[in-house]
Amino acid sequence: MKVLDSAKTYLVTGGAGFIGFHLSKNLLEKGAVVIGFDNLNDYYDVKLKEDRLAILEQYEKYTFVKGDLADNADVFRVFQEYRPQIVVNLGAQAGVRYSIDNPRAYMESNMMGFFHILEGCRYFPVEHLVYASSSSVYGGNEKVPFSTEDKVDEPVSLYAATKKSNELMAHAYSKLYHIPVTGLRFFTVYGPYGRPDMAYFKFTNKILAGEPIQIYNNGDMYRDFTYIDDIVEGVENILCNPPAENGKGARYKIYNIGNNKPVKLMDYIETLEKCLGKTAKKEYLPMQPGDVYQTYADVSELMRDYGFKPDTSIEEGLTRFVDWYRTYYGR
Repeated sequence: MKVLDSAKTYLVTGGAGFIGFHLSKNLLEKGAVVIGFDNLNDYYDVKLKEDRLAILEQYEKYTFVKGDLADNADVFRVFQEYRPQIVVNLGAQAGVRYSIDNPRAYMESNMMGFFHILEGCRYFPVEHLVYASSSSVYGGNEKVPFSTEDKVDEPVSLYAATKKSNELMAHAYSKLYHIPVTGLRFFTVYGPYGRPDMAYFKFTNKILAGEPIQIYNNGDMYRDFTYIDDIVEGVENILCNPPAENGKGARYKIYNIGNNKPVKLMDYIETLEKCLGKTAKKEYLPMQPGDVYQTYADVSELMRDYGFKPDTSIEEGLTRFVDWYRTYYGR
């Protein structure tokens, strides 16, 4: 396993996003050149994205390019000008429930946007393309833990369908154009500077405001909550280790990155309440369209190839999040 090479140039799409920010910051702290690419859309609070960028722009080796993945000219321009050796595609329209009412945003960003990234890697050859997939591709699979060998052809949301499509597109491009590609199925990422549309963030807002939180499926749900630092470490391990040929003519690999320890939603809420020192008012609702009962990552391949698995407890992770939240919002 090769360690991170700080002499390389890394293009991070979704660079002002939650995972993109934390990954970029870690790369910069290790001396790497990082090109951030983001359209700064208003899916959630743009100020949070701008504040993340303000931190990154303090580093001498950071360059931010505002552009849209759905615009081929924007994407090709950044490849042509900066010639990244390693591309990390984290840019996407996120959110399962949002995809039900706003499907076009997912087709433009997640499908056309990823196609443009693949084309960029084709015409401006790179050493490795690493891209974000999602645990949502497992849909309603009942066999647990979820393995990368499992069938994933019954998505329950358009968001999940676009992520599965990305995996198929990436494999085809790897085989046809000899692009080394690794896909990463992330499991419910949380932590400081996180996304305000995520449940734990919304719960915190409402608990502190004294408003009821909405709990789906009467709280009978399990999630493999994965702390952001574990995600970043997992990604960094992989960046300079492109996959070998898979026996089918493609240099292609998929990994799960999850905590390998599902937590019941009610236990997660109870831990958050303890961190906040305040009990939530609760409103119980049925399962929502696009939701799944549980997520649970099999990370045996990650452990085999990199000797690594996420292990931050929800107590530690939520404490860090709440500490950041109180400082950032002054509450």
